[in-house]
Amino acid sequence: MTSLAYTVALCTHNHAEQLKRTLADMTRLHMPQNSWEFLVVDNASSDITPWLLEQQNWPSAWQVRIVREDKLGVAHARNRAVQEAQGEYLIFLDDDETPDADWLVTYEFLIQERRPDAFGGRIEVMFESERPPWLTDELLGFLGHLDYGSQPLPLTALNTPCYTGNFGFRLSTCQAVGVFDTQLGRRGNANNGGEDVDFYRRLVVSGFTVWWAPEALIYHRIQATKIKRSYFLDLHYRQGRMEAIRRRGSGSRIPPKYLYGQLLRAVGAVWRDFRAGGRNATLRKEMNVAYFVGYLSGWMRGVSAP
Repeated sequence: MTSLAYTVALCTHNHAEQLKRTLADMTRLHMPQNSWEFLVVDNASSDITPWLLEQQNWPSAWQVRIVREDKLGVAHARNRAVQEAQGEYLIFLDDDETPDADWLVTYEFLIQERRPDAFGGRIEVMFESERPPWLTDELLGFLGHLDYGSQPLPLTALNTPCYTGNFGFRLSTCQAVGVFDTQLGRRGNANNGGEDVDFYRRLVVSGFTVWWAPEALIYHRIQATKIKRSYFLDLHYRQGRMEAIRRRGSGSRIPPKYLYGQLLRAVGAVWRDFRAGGRNATLRKEMNVAYFVGYLSGWMRGVSAP
């Protein structure tokens, strides 16, 4: 039985410098009227994160708990948060984000007005180094950017997911839809994802109400390590591999012939964009190539690489 209104959970792994700034930025939050706690899940960190959390000077009004989850993987960490949370609602943010000062009170207003089963808010990207010319606006979603418009509205489509960088839900919904799939999501430095999209889709399919809260704003700080073409290509390669592994199941390791045609067409699209606009215009199509290469690899291997 929950004893608090909200649990705000932050999962972290070996991001001590980013975490330090996030914790500092969170002290500017305006406090909600109802009771809440701040839960930090240290996901098998081997850097100075445990020391940083131990030495942290928490605001006196905060109720803080720190737990360690030794099973590596963000889905394991999020599931530990589900297990530990004492709030009626569990609200996630990430360790490289800066919440708007009204972030938490905006969610509180939504909860009081709508009593939603789940909710998500706007995520803006904040570059910490110069933005390269090949990083077009259509690619920002792969860095966490999320914006479904300026008006609150219910989300009912499978293709309008919320991301756990700015997402919350009534804890009791897990009794119906389960928890986060531990085969998905980032593990250490492995550039995987999808655990939040999968969870959102299960909520929608099960008929739960999910609300879009545009004024519950989070800024996702983008480090220079992510502003590389290789980051986007690796992300799509891994996505394709995982989807193929799941779809093939225990079937034949020989990929369907149509996949080779899709790969060739994707390569042709890269060439056409290169001729029209040079290298700065090709990354989105190169990502499609990486996806199909990963899909073929996953189909033939049939096992999930770390």
